[in-house]
Amino acid sequence: MPETKPRDVQVFPVATDTKVLRSRTWTRLRFEIEYALAKGTTANSYLIEADKIALIDPPGETFTQIYLEALQQRIDVTKLDYIILGHINPNRAATLKALLEIAPQITFICSNPGAKNLRGALENPDLPIIVMRGEETLDLGKGHYLQFIPTPNPRYADHLCTYDPQTEILYSDKLFAAHVCGDQVFDEGWEIYNEDRHYYFDCLMAPHARQVETALDKLADLSVRMYATGHGPLVRYGLIELTRAYRQWSRQQTSADLTVALIYASAYGNTATLAQAIARGITKAGVAVESINCEFTDPEEIRAAVEKADGFVMGSPTLGGHAPTPVQTALGIVLATATNNQLTGVFGSFGWSGEAVDLIESKLKDAGYRFGFDTIRVKFKPDDATLQLCEQAGTDFAQALKKGKKVRSPSVPATSVEQAVGRIVGSLCVVTAKQDDISSAMLASWVSQASFSPPGLTIAVAKDRAVESLTHSGNQFVLNILKEGNHLGLMKHFLKPFGPGQDRFSDVATQEAENGSPILKDALAYLECSVQNRMESGDHWLVYATVDNGQLLDNSGVTAVHHRKSGTHY
Repeated sequence: MPETKPRDVQVFPVATDTKVLRSRTWTRLRFEIEYALAKGTTANSYLIEADKIALIDPPGETFTQIYLEALQQRIDVTKLDYIILGHINPNRAATLKALLEIAPQITFICSNPGAKNLRGALENPDLPIIVMRGEETLDLGKGHYLQFIPTPNPRYADHLCTYDPQTEILYSDKLFAAHVCGDQVFDEGWEIYNEDRHYYFDCLMAPHARQVETALDKLADLSVRMYATGHGPLVRYGLIELTRAYRQWSRQQTSADLTVALIYASAYGNTATLAQAIARGITKAGVAVESINCEFTDPEEIRAAVEKADGFVMGSPTLGGHAPTPVQTALGIVLATATNNQLTGVFGSFGWSGEAVDLIESKLKDAGYRFGFDTIRVKFKPDDATLQLCEQAGTDFAQALKKGKKVRSPSVPATSVEQAVGRIVGSLCVVTAKQDDISSAMLASWVSQASFSPPGLTIAVAKDRAVESLTHSGNQFVLNILKEGNHLGLMKHFLKPFGPGQDRFSDVATQEAENGSPILKDALAYLECSVQNRMESGDHWLVYATVDNGQLLDNSGVTAVHHRKSGTHY
């Protein structure tokens, strides 16, 4: 999506003595799975001007210059007393160093793990830091008596929420956020953000569902009227509903029948990015993930997670030609704990060599484990195509686990109701989509016209389909309607299993539609569509799209239809 507006900083008063500074980018910020909807994002920072001046969560280096300019127009930065950090990312270092140059008297407020990360990021062991472990408070004056709630998870072991009883604002950092950019500061009409918030949860929170539930329990007794999030609109109007949704989504994960232990360490964030994409692929297929950053996890926790998991995946960077010590320790625990009937997978990133990945792979192969996907090796930072490959690898891994469970379970004949549902007939179609360098397709028969004006249709897309990630609001696709008589070849082609990242259009005659998606030349007709919204429907998403363009390719052809015997499978 081309950038239509320059980056800027939107400043807005949100409560007594309190402003938000929203550093906005209208395009995708980074190559991480959480940004894949490409709706831009905001990096939200907060300013409390009481007797003391506190700044909460300054943005990363891509916003440093415009953020400092906006800040200096509002306050005398030389008088800044505190910087409060919900978590520490290395990309924040440039902004923090710039603030320290202007105001060297600044005291930092963060969690205990955050203090270690901050000293490393700023390369200064003598930083003035006040560590908040959960009982300490900070009096800014004028009634702003801040409380701090550590809410760690494997991805952000230093995560810290801040609560101001004076304004009843919870500065929630990563919790309750969404990557969407717009002019709305608050979430008026909050339902329009449901899809973005759910996607954000699935990417960032679902692999840490147990820790999310713990965080919600810690926050439950606070009287909160607003979530001041780290990204996207501030949560005021839909606060109760979003809190309830976080509970529901977390319970869906923690109550899943199958669980994968995802064990990793990350030196520069790249391996964590891969882990996040793999976790997204696993959870979208209905299998829970227990994410374990072995740098911050006790050996007993790793052992317990591996024992109860149905499969495990390990990831590591390569440092000096070796796996980091925490990864080697975790590998030893896995080899001593896991059984051979547990499925496994290996991934990792590296700069010049990938010995750590090779070591883990060879040890697990020698021990006789089955692999759920081909080992993933990524040099330097992952791109969009790599993230798609990781997500698909995670989904394949989850599907292999589910298939194994079905084999072990006795088959049950379809009930009369299921047989009756199976008699619903739908046209045979192929949904094709392309976004930047990512393309995908799926065979679809749950398609129905939904509106006359504008012309629109609905498609049911299974949550574990690869094309699902290209059917969010704002995405475009082509619906290729197959022709009776020649549909079997296309049906067979798109029903076959594709490996992660494999080209689904090889050996198929295509042309490019106006929206960039492939048109199947042998189809009966095609429709170019734009996704307007979608609804969660059990194990599927019900996607509503309007028709922008289309053509009948064969005037004499008849639509191919799909007859099923049961409503429980295709």
